[in-house]
Amino acid sequence: MRLRTAQPAIQLTPRQLQLLQMVARFQENRCYSPTLAEMASELNISRSTVFEHLAELRKKSLLSGYQNKARSLKVSSHGQELLSELSGQSSPSYTTEARSIPLAGSVAAGVPVEAVENVESLSLSSAFGSGDDIFALEVTGDSMIDEDIRQGDYVICRRSRVADDGQLVVAIVDDENATLKRFYKEKDRARLQPANDDYQPIYTDNCRIEAVVIGLVRKL
Repeated sequence: MRLRTAQPAIQLTPRQLQLLQMVARFQENRCYSPTLAEMASELNISRSTVFEHLAELRKKSLLSGYQNKARSLKVSSHGQELLSELSGQSSPSYTTEARSIPLAGSVAAGVPVEAVENVESLSLSSAFGSGDDIFALEVTGDSMIDEDIRQGDYVICRRSRVADDGQLVVAIVDDENATLKRFYKEKDRARLQPANDDYQPIYTDNCRIEAVVIGLVRKL
């Protein structure tokens, strides 16, 4: 008797699978989805071709989000199940647990204190939580340098659609560009404030908060 290999109930073309995986990767590593231009550039195809494939993925209920709003795509629960099935995982998994580092106690940055070793463990999860709404982004650029946030640093973020005045946020401006800035509400617009005199504040009435920053990690 010839055995058949089980196939996913939903069939995808190679391009559709690539696009679904790309959206999932952005969803895992960032707080927003890729734009049509980014998807087209990575796969070396036209934007219209990308649009057609995304429409098919929507029809198959594998993607959700606002159809005419950039960076709003998300892999649906059906899409996560399909990707898990195709990758041989038993359940969806888009996060990687950070390996713990021994936490041996504390050290004084002022007056020296007695050194007492008290070995525990430290990980990003223990410091910032491990929920699905916690993620990290690598900083590019120097617009927040006066707050000692440098290129190559990693900001730890919590997904949120709202922010208080003065909070450090990841925001999408004009449904296209993602930026790390201080958020301030004004009368009929938002102000995204840099921390570098070489940059001007961004004033916009089309700003979408994606996350608030709750921590910073740096390699020395």
